[in-house]
Amino acid sequence: MSAPGARADGPAFPHLAAPFAIRGIPFRNRVFSSGHQTLLARQGRVTDAMIAYHAARARGGAALIVTEAISAHETAYFNEFTPSGFLDDCIPGFRRLADAVHSAGCRLVGQLFHPGAEVAGVLEDGSRPTAWAPSLHQQERYLVMARPMPKTLVRSVIAGYAATASRLVTAGLDGVEVLASHGYLPIQFCDPRTNQRTDEYGGSFENRMRFLEEVHDETRARIGEATLLGLRISADDLAADGFTEPEVLEVLQALDRAGRFDYFNVTVGTSGTVQGAVHIVAPMSFAPAYVAPYAARVKRAVARPVLVTGRFNQPQDAEKALAAGVADMIGMTRAQICDPDLVTKALGGEAEHIRACIACNQACIGHYAMGVPISCIQHPETGRELEYGRLVPAAQPRRVMIVGGGPAGLKAAAVAAARGHRVTLHEKASRLGGQALLAQLLPERAEFGGIVQNLEREARAAGAAIELGVEIGYAQILAADPDVVVLATGAVPYAPPHELSGSAHVVDAWSVIRDEARCGSRVVVADWRGDWVGVGIALKLVRAGHHVRLATVANCIGVNLQYYTRDPLIAELDRLGVVATHYARFAGADENTAYFIHASGGHAIELPDTDTVVLCYGHRSEMLLAEQLEDWTGEVHSIGDALAPRTAEEAVLEGLKIAAKI
Repeated sequence: MSAPGARADGPAFPHLAAPFAIRGIPFRNRVFSSGHQTLLARQGRVTDAMIAYHAARARGGAALIVTEAISAHETAYFNEFTPSGFLDDCIPGFRRLADAVHSAGCRLVGQLFHPGAEVAGVLEDGSRPTAWAPSLHQQERYLVMARPMPKTLVRSVIAGYAATASRLVTAGLDGVEVLASHGYLPIQFCDPRTNQRTDEYGGSFENRMRFLEEVHDETRARIGEATLLGLRISADDLAADGFTEPEVLEVLQALDRAGRFDYFNVTVGTSGTVQGAVHIVAPMSFAPAYVAPYAARVKRAVARPVLVTGRFNQPQDAEKALAAGVADMIGMTRAQICDPDLVTKALGGEAEHIRACIACNQACIGHYAMGVPISCIQHPETGRELEYGRLVPAAQPRRVMIVGGGPAGLKAAAVAAARGHRVTLHEKASRLGGQALLAQLLPERAEFGGIVQNLEREARAAGAAIELGVEIGYAQILAADPDVVVLATGAVPYAPPHELSGSAHVVDAWSVIRDEARCGSRVVVADWRGDWVGVGIALKLVRAGHHVRLATVANCIGVNLQYYTRDPLIAELDRLGVVATHYARFAGADENTAYFIHASGGHAIELPDTDTVVLCYGHRSEMLLAEQLEDWTGEVHSIGDALAPRTAEEAVLEGLKIAAKI
């Protein structure tokens, strides 16, 4: 999962390394971090945690950081974690942020934001805020009915963009970027579907452009000529009835001819529909760098510099795009969430040490969906820089025995060894990885195996000794007499109490994933966890020609998956004819029927004509060693699924936490 290293005859990524300038402002290379919500702001203000997060990426070599969306007007409410820029008291916090980023040689641009109809959250008292839009608009994704903006409010919001920009420049930022991508307010004015106004801000193309043009002109007048003023825009909504690529190009060419904006920052997708929203943070089912062709067409159509972001998770993909003239700078946002030092490693000849993003979406945008600060399942130090940003060397090196070589054990080994402990990791299988090896076998999940390669490389580089094919029991631990034992022994499939009769065929999920179980032609997938396992097995089997029904205890397929990952999978299952039954708790089976209990109503559900039932009912911890060591006088810790069956995120985080304190 890592990029190739540097060549002996020169830098491996000469285009990435090349300096660049926009409006005379120099950038040290061509890599930037695009605006993304961290949920590290509090009460609309910059926090120490937010500063530490961005400073880590600045120290890691990024040339430019674009802040997350900053509310440019009091009506620009998106959720409670959105930083505010419409009051003067925001200036000190942004000044501290700018100082931290600049001290590392990186540029900082503030993103000016008004969601318009795209209002996702609720106010502090639990009530919903008013959503404002150019015209009456029924927002499909957030189920919001937006009120038309009176002309006085339109002009007030335009002035708000300019005033917010002025505050950010006063705070020391290098410029601002108007956020018009993903269906937010500026593009709502440009789009005739969302702008049905009959005044000077609606109707003709020229009138629909007026809002964006006045935002630019008033902002430029406030911030002066020496400061960056960019535009972030989706090249195509990629959704039915969305703003299309030809329409976007018309907007950009008009702005370009008029000399408005210093650069165009290109992405795709819209927040306005479920179909288009997946592109905001595209999962691993989308090809790396798939947005590049859209940026290339923008680049050919305008004279302004073009920036692009969208699944650039490896430096070689970014280098290829720059070499082909697709864009002038490349946004590697999730890539730097996963590895803050990505740029330094790539340009310093250590690309093979990059911790490559696997686009799982679980702790980056997944945390946003849960209302908690950003992180990364491979690098849980992300978002926790104040606590774990610097490893503290162990006061006294200790002998640490780790049992289990899945993500939890590998992270514990990497961190403990890096702190100076003498670490030996034992894995009974012939390969490291644990359940991650199963996850990568599911459809659309091949990249997940990268977590194993990345963590193994880090553990070995830190000096941990790794022994494969060695099963450790109580006697071996006593004989080794370590100072600390870390149990990362994982879990095994769990089967709930159920009744079987006749020749009922019931198999567990792992046997299906490994192709060890033969399923009949008509399969019922009984899903309890609502995660990748049930959805992935249903997709695997239906693509193999089986008739598949998916019975889930939850109220939605894949309820525990991040929605940008889940929603396209639900669409694919529907296209392939997989029928879902919700609130279905598995009770038993006979030779041709699967039986369930309705989890809410308690009544029976029968699914006849069933040849095979695949149980996806989670796991139970491997606790034998933990129980045997209860009376041992040494220090013992259980982490990951050995502590409680959950996901790779908890496993890696617990590996970090334990290793950081022993």
